[in-house]
This record gives sequence, C-alpha cells and structure tokens, in this order.
Amino acid sequence: MKKIAIVDIETTGFLNQGGLLIEIGIVSLDLDNGKIIPEFDSVVKEKEFGPAHTRRPFGWIFQNSDLEFNDVNNAPTLESQKEEIQNVLNKFSLGATAFNKSFDFGFLRLRGFKIKELPCIMLTATPIVNLPPNPGFNTPKWPTVEQAWKYFFGNSGYCEKHRALDDAVHEAKIAYELYKQGVFIVN
Repeated sequence: MKKIAIVDIETTGFLNQGGLLIEIGIVSLDLDNGKIIPEFDSVVKEKEFGPAHTRRPFGWIFQNSDLEFNDVNNAPTLESQKEEIQNVLNKFSLGATAFNKSFDFGFLRLRGFKIKELPCIMLTATPIVNLPPNPGFNTPKWPTVEQAWKYFFGNSGYCEKHRALDDAVHEAKIAYELYKQGVFIVN
C-alpha cells in the first residue's frame, strides 16, 4: 500500500504574529485507491492561549468556523498530545503534506515535530487550476482549498469549514486527483 499523511491545522493567527495552534487533523490517503482514513483529530491548547487570542490580530478562526474560545480553553494541551501526533506522522514512511504546507508545517516544525515532507498540495495545484495572477504578478494565483475543489469536483456547494479534520479530508481528495494526473509526485 502506498499511503501518505495529509495534515491540516487551525490557528489563532499567523506564525510571525504569535498565532497559536488550536486544532490538528491528520488523515491517511491511500494512493492506490483514494481511501481516506482519519488518523488524528483534536482541538489543542498551547500554554499562551487566552482571551487575547480571540481579538485582533488574532481570532479570525472564531469568526470563520464553529470553534469557540471554550473549545480551545478546555482542550488537552498540545504538549500532552505531542507524542501521539508525532507517532501518527512517523507511521508514514512516504511522508506527509498539507494544502499550504509552509503555513501548516511552519507551525509544527517550530513546535518540534519532525515531518518527512512531500510536495505542497496548493503549489502543485496552482498551474493546474491556473487562476488569473494577482495584480503585479505574472504567475497564476495560489488557489484556496475551495477554488481547487471547484476545479476538480465542480460547483458542488462545498464550503471550507476551517476545522482541521474536515479540511484534511477535502485536501486529501484534491491531492488524490493531482496524484492520478501524475503531477503530485511521491517516491
């Protein structure tokens, strides 16, 4: 079997602004048949988390998902989940990826996680989805998960939930489409 991990995280903001990890979802994707299996799903709390992470420049996630402050405030600590998360990542000898890999893996690496990295789903999808460039650029715009989904699966009404496991499942389906096209390379 040719299985890889697809990782998605939710945060209170950007890494360079002091954003914190608040949810991690990991699924396995069997590249032989497209089967997706949940491997890890938990809201997590970092020790710095508090009410300030619900306000600007943080808090976007609380306005754009069904996550609430108390979900995170009452969650197990990231530290208490760290060994389990690393064990899940270690199961995948072929490696792991994410839709915006530099964002997700930046948070995870900074917190000490070791990840065998595969190509980024978003960057692999960019020339396929081929969105018009942003002003001042001459290369296609990076697609959102919803834009990539619409390209591969049509206008199905999919709306990204910004919940780690659900997002990872949808991102795995996009990765599988890219793999079947021969552009998502796994050695």
